[in-house]
Amino acid sequence: MMGRIFYYLFLYPLSLLPLPVLYGLSRIIYFILYRIIAYRKAVVFRNIQNSFPEQSIKENEALAKAFYKHFSDIIVEGIKNLSISKKQLLKRFRIRNPELVEQYYKENKSVILSSGHFNNWEWLITIQNELLSHQAIGIGMPISQKSLDNRINAQRERFGMMVVHSGNYKAHIEGLKNKTFALLILADQSPGDPIKSYWTTFLNQPTGFIFGTEIIANTYDLPVIYYTVHKVKRGYYELEFKTISDKPKEMKYGEITEKYVNFLEKDILKNPSQWIWSHKRWKKTVPEDIKTLKNEHENNFNTRFRGI
Repeated sequence: MMGRIFYYLFLYPLSLLPLPVLYGLSRIIYFILYRIIAYRKAVVFRNIQNSFPEQSIKENEALAKAFYKHFSDIIVEGIKNLSISKKQLLKRFRIRNPELVEQYYKENKSVILSSGHFNNWEWLITIQNELLSHQAIGIGMPISQKSLDNRINAQRERFGMMVVHSGNYKAHIEGLKNKTFALLILADQSPGDPIKSYWTTFLNQPTGFIFGTEIIANTYDLPVIYYTVHKVKRGYYELEFKTISDKPKEMKYGEITEKYVNFLEKDILKNPSQWIWSHKRWKKTVPEDIKTLKNEHENNFNTRFRGI
């Protein structure tokens, strides 16, 4: 109930303001987050310092400030997403090379689209079904306030996207039967269980990744496409697709995840302020016997998908 009240009395009315006005609000949000309440400031600086150990304190501080300004824009763009028109979204969010994914549609193949919390992911969630011929499906984590979660997801779905939670995505995929779909996965969250994660080196530190993309790709034999959200200018974005694998069942254990990690890392290194540094990305402790764990993880994968 409280979530619905917050949505209708605050969030939605705020979303009706023009974007230039909301960008003015973004400057205030930046000042509050960075200067007053220091929102997750320790997390942000620790993540940056560990990811760029060669940088000076001054360089880290400059990156943190640039991130908070970008993050404030993402917040107001996320609010605007609740009411922005289809026409405006199609004007502000375009694809550089749609033919890469459209070719799979012509071949009657569903695909996985995978990336991270880099630039504006909310606008993509909302407009994906209009940008591509595939039925759009997005796997998301529910907001703790259920009524708010339901309301926000209803707005994300207003142009045809199907938002499903990680616990019930299989039923939705299998329910589509012969309909081709593009499954959107933001795979850079901190994994829930470090034992079931794929461990690799990412931004100069041991990092566990959710292995779901690789599992889904092998279960349903789906090509995996990485996408980069390029920021053209404030409020305008372009999507670029890159193939990770069009034959997942021919890939060795971990190859899909490693390629995804490499693509994401390159994006972050090129424009570091445009990734969400406030996520507690490295909150999970690295398992003690990581080598044994990785061997067991690989053996389980090969037994399940390769018959060896």
